[in-house]
Amino acid sequence: MNERLTGRVLIAMPGIGDPRFERAVILMCAHNDHHAVGLTLNQPADGLPLPSLLRRLSLEPDGSLPEDPVLVGGPVERERGFVLHTDDYMSRGSSQPVGEGVAWTATRDALQALCERMRRPRRAVLALGYAGWGAGQLEREIQDNAWLTCEPDESLLFDADHDFKWARALAKLGVAAGNLSAQSGHA
Repeated sequence: MNERLTGRVLIAMPGIGDPRFERAVILMCAHNDHHAVGLTLNQPADGLPLPSLLRRLSLEPDGSLPEDPVLVGGPVERERGFVLHTDDYMSRGSSQPVGEGVAWTATRDALQALCERMRRPRRAVLALGYAGWGAGQLEREIQDNAWLTCEPDESLLFDADHDFKWARALAKLGVAAGNLSAQSGHA
């Protein structure tokens, strides 16, 4: 399984058993035989708009930067920031493609680009922390029915409708959230 889930979205099943991932929608940014890394797309950090965080980092966003919330990207390295963005912005040696038209960057130059209208990617979110799995761990969780997967779309990745992303991700698979049970089984 080499890069199989990179660029796909994980959707937490009801009863996942870990409150950090209840109703989580996670874009997989890297997945290979050794590890898996993703960013949660629907958990805004309470009271932390992007311009405020950038100012705390001694960066000065121009007045056109929206007051979008910073996301909690996952429980690992929560002090580390990751910018998920459209690929119209790429930092040489730092930005890594994730899927068609999408990349992620974990360096300060991406934060600086967010501050400048002329350099800013067309769409972007900043996440603190990430979700990570060791070798084979995610594959076992999928086999145990903890996660579904779907293809991303730009609104699922970047819009601010965090309350309904989980249901919208399920709908991409033709699944109504109300029809899911916390109990799973194997055929």
